[in-house]
Amino acid sequence: MIIRPANALKGEITIPGDKSISHRAVMFGAIADGITEIDGFLTGEDCLSTIDCFRKLGIQIEVLPNNKVRVHGKGPHGLQAPADTLYTGNSGTTTRLMLGLLAGQSFGSSLDGDASIRKRPMQRVIGPLQRMGAKITGRDGGNLCPLTIQGQPLHGIEYKLPVASAQVKSALLLASLYAEGDTLLIEPAKSRDHSELMLNYLGAKIRVDNLNIRSTPISELSARPIVVPGDISSAAYFMVAGLMLPHSEITIKNVGINSTRTGVIDVLKAMGGQIEIANYRRVNNEPMADITVKSSSLTGTTIEGSMIPRLIDEIPVIAVAASVAAGTTIVKDAGELKVKESDRIQTVVTELDKAGVDIRGTEDGMIINGGRPIRGTHFESYHDHRIAMAMAVAGLAADSESHIHNAGAVDISFPGYFETLKSLRR
Repeated sequence: MIIRPANALKGEITIPGDKSISHRAVMFGAIADGITEIDGFLTGEDCLSTIDCFRKLGIQIEVLPNNKVRVHGKGPHGLQAPADTLYTGNSGTTTRLMLGLLAGQSFGSSLDGDASIRKRPMQRVIGPLQRMGAKITGRDGGNLCPLTIQGQPLHGIEYKLPVASAQVKSALLLASLYAEGDTLLIEPAKSRDHSELMLNYLGAKIRVDNLNIRSTPISELSARPIVVPGDISSAAYFMVAGLMLPHSEITIKNVGINSTRTGVIDVLKAMGGQIEIANYRRVNNEPMADITVKSSSLTGTTIEGSMIPRLIDEIPVIAVAASVAAGTTIVKDAGELKVKESDRIQTVVTELDKAGVDIRGTEDGMIINGGRPIRGTHFESYHDHRIAMAMAVAGLAADSESHIHNAGAVDISFPGYFETLKSLRR
């Protein structure tokens, strides 16, 4: 993909549905009783992998026009033993959450993914699941895919999560639905809570007290309609582009603004970004609103601690914003970046360094001295959708044409990303 510098971006857009919520709507709808109608579903590759897995588990799922999906749920014990390996593609969310769901079933199953998934560590999920009674084996002592799960009776546990991870938490919550006795999870910091909100919406008994989450097993979930808000992780690229480029103003409609995900808004405001939130409302327990950004003079900031789980996926594009900001931006406590679709500390540093940015990686983050001009260059995506999209934003602010190799990676979470960018050019 060739990205040419832009003078300004203006207009109003909608963005694809939230990836995290789309995954969960299919998963939870499959184990609810009745038909779950999903509106605003993200038809990216990751979420389609989730649909494929549940079809193999005997669930009828209709993908309809206009981003609508209909899941014919069979209740908590209605899944069937799959005849084939459940292939999760590039989706870490599908892989890790499925481990929790499959652990308490009455049948055995196998999970595998693409080359990237085969490198991503699963022990952080498997360890606590084994404490609940799960039987899971695989490569590297059960840390790497392919993995085999032999469904077992489970029991509730009390577990302190070593890092704030929505994927680990959600996997354990799914397992807790099948366990005997309560499960108590204790987070070190608040991670995205889409699972708690949606499961309770469908009738689960999950009580949240600050960082303590208690799940009581239930006999059924009830299907209800689910509206998927626009993905704030996808909105972040347009927010940063609109703030960076002169004479720009962009309104992004119907974006999910769950407080566990709005760290990117807080940080960009702290950097001096003009951001307005309007038309706030709540749909199936999830808050959503319209976001407007205007050209701003950005300054560096420090991002650390409890802020990190609230913007972990947005750090690549925040690094692009920091590249043009006056002063220094420091990102720390973000070691989780190393185990994403790529090692996002290394890949962000490598690619922005090519473009002339003063950036260096650290053990758990990066340091960016902003204010240098961004040079047009040849960016590599590493088949990581967030790297491809972030480098496209850098290319808009560059002094000459940029090329993004393997740009098709954006289809993981944002089919049509480049067309939407193009529609805003003025």
